[in-house]
Amino acid sequence: MREDAVAEPMTTNPRVQDTPTVLIVGAGPTGLTLACELARSGVPFRLIDAAPGPRPGSRGKGVQPRSLEVFEDLGIVDRVLANGWMAMPMHATAPDGRVTRGGAVPKSLTNRPDIPYAASLITPQWRVEEALRVRLSELGGAVEFGTVLVGFDQSDDVVTAEVVAGGMAETVRTRWLVGCDGGHSVVRKQAGIPFVGETLEDVRMIVADLPVDGLDRDAWHAWQHPEGLLSLCPLPSTGLFQYAAGIAPGQDPGLGLAHLRAILERRTGRTDIRLHEPQWSSLWRANIRLADRYREGNVFLAGDAAHVHSPAGGQGMNTGIQDAHNLGWKLAAVANDGAAFELLDSYEAERRPVATHVLALSNARLKQALEIQAAPTRRDASTIQLDVGYRGSALARDDRDDAAALRAGDRAPDATKLATVEGERRLFDLTRGGRFTLLAFGPATPAEVAQHGLRTLHVVGHPTGPDDIADTEGHLAAAYDASDRTLVLIRPDGHVGLISDAGDVRAVTGYLAAIGRPSQPIFDFRSASVP
Repeated sequence: MREDAVAEPMTTNPRVQDTPTVLIVGAGPTGLTLACELARSGVPFRLIDAAPGPRPGSRGKGVQPRSLEVFEDLGIVDRVLANGWMAMPMHATAPDGRVTRGGAVPKSLTNRPDIPYAASLITPQWRVEEALRVRLSELGGAVEFGTVLVGFDQSDDVVTAEVVAGGMAETVRTRWLVGCDGGHSVVRKQAGIPFVGETLEDVRMIVADLPVDGLDRDAWHAWQHPEGLLSLCPLPSTGLFQYAAGIAPGQDPGLGLAHLRAILERRTGRTDIRLHEPQWSSLWRANIRLADRYREGNVFLAGDAAHVHSPAGGQGMNTGIQDAHNLGWKLAAVANDGAAFELLDSYEAERRPVATHVLALSNARLKQALEIQAAPTRRDASTIQLDVGYRGSALARDDRDDAAALRAGDRAPDATKLATVEGERRLFDLTRGGRFTLLAFGPATPAEVAQHGLRTLHVVGHPTGPDDIADTEGHLAAAYDASDRTLVLIRPDGHVGLISDAGDVRAVTGYLAAIGRPSQPIFDFRSASVP
C-alpha cells in the first residue's frame, strides 16, 4: 500500500466500477495529454490524482517546439502561447560584471515553412496543465483529484485497481493502467519495474516562485558566482519570477525568504533587488533515472514515472507529453479499431530510446553548468526536440536509401501556402485530429485505400474537391522530397509511418492491414526490423 494512503481510512463493502478502458494515474502534463488523446478518440477512461487539487509552482517552464506541435494537434496551442513568451532573451552577468546576451532563435530554424514554432516557450507548468484541463473538459473529461491508488492486480485482460477517495474505497476494473504519477510512481513500484540510475545528493537547487521588485521583466537574468549560479526568470502571465540557486555541498538549503535574499545579495552584489514571500518553493535534487521497461503486462509508464532528468535543457515535461502523444493513439487504435495488440509493444520500442538520449543530453548540460558555472542553457537544435524520431521502428517503412533527408519514423514536417477549395492552409491544419493521413503526390489512389477510413490529400495543380491541395510554392514537395509518384502516410502522432517514392499503394494498404488486423500480422512490432 502507498505510504501516504494510510491516512485515508477505507470503508467496508467497496464500490466496484467497471467502465473505464484506461485508468490513468497522475494528472500532470503527461496524464492530461493522454486523457485528451483518449477523450477525443472516444476511449472510456478515468484520470485520478492523489493531490487534492492542481499543483502550484512553475516546476517545468520550457515548452519545446515539438510539444507546441502536439498542443496544436490537440487544439490548445493558442491558449498555451497566450500565457507564454517565445524566445525569451537571456542576460548572464559574469563575476567581473560583463553581461552576455543570448536567447536568439538559431538562424537555421527561422522563416522555415516546415517548422511552425522555431523557439522554446517559457510558461509556468501550471499554465500548461490549466490549458490541458480546459481542453479535457471540452472533450467531456475531468480530473478526479484526491483519489489515491492503493494497489492493483492484473490478469491477462484486466487490471483490478483499488482506489480511495474521500475515505471511500473503490474497486476499478480496467483494460489498461497507465502510470503518469511522477518520479516516485506508485504504479512503477507496484508493477515491480526497476528505476535504474542515481541520485546526486551533492547537486541541489533551490527553486521558488516569488514577486520581485527592482528587476525588469525584459529578460531571463542570471549571475555567475564562485558559490554557484543564481537566476531570476520572469514567469509570463503572472507577476512572479522563478528564483533558482544552485546549492553546493555544505551550503544551507533552507527555503526561508531571509535565506533566499542573502543568497541573492552575495551572488549578484546588488541590494536594489527585493524578493517577497514565495508562493511556492522546493529543494531540487539531481535524480537521474530510467525505468528498466515501460510496460508490465497491461500496465504502462509514461513521463517522470518512466524517466527523470536534470532540468538543464528543458526536456523532462516535454518528453512526458510526447510519451503520451505516442501511447494515446496506439491505445485508441487497439480499443476502437481492432488494431493488433502487438502495436502496444511499439510504445516502449520507440519512446525508451528517446528518454535515453534525453538523459544523456540533460546530463551533459548539467555537467557543463556545474563545471563552468554557466548561464541558463542556450537554445539550439539539440534541445527543441524536432529531431526526435523513430527510424528503425517496426512502424517505419520506406523505399528510400539511407542518405535521404526524410525517412519513415521522422517527424512529419509542416508546409505552408497550400491552396484548397476553402482557401490557403498549412499542412498541419489538414492533418491534425489524431488520425492517419495519406499524402498522394501522384494520380488519385485506388479505392482500396478508402476502406481503411483513411483521409487522402491529393496534391494537384488546381484544387477542385475537398481533399485536393495545390502546392503553390513547392514547400510541400520540398519538405517531403517528393516526386510525382510519392505516397506518404502520416501517423496520428505526426510522425511519418511510410514513404513510397514508387507510388506503391499496396505498401500503404499492407501497412494499415498490419496494424488493423491482428490475425494477419505483417510486421513484428517487437523487433526493430521491417520485412
